[in-house]
Amino acid sequence: MPSSLDAITGLILITLCYSALCAASPFGPCRKCKGWGAKVRISRFTGQLKRGRTCRRCGGYGRRIRLGRRLYNAASRLHRAGTR
Repeated sequence: MPSSLDAITGLILITLCYSALCAASPFGPCRKCKGWGAKVRISRFTGQLKRGRTCRRCGGYGRRIRLGRRLYNAASRLHRAGTR
């Protein structure tokens, strides 16, 4: 049976790994268009992929800012505003 110390250590390790990921790569693929930047359709006649309408969530870039990076940006903005 795992102890609570193992659970806490695991949680801290996961948090540190995610914060390193957010620092190294602050943008991830858009969840709606899966990084394509547009809705991808399959042509009925040829069966090939066709680019559809531009994704509204990411604006056609195919990238979104990660939640951890968004929280870091908000905290640093709050700190900067409070120490002026």
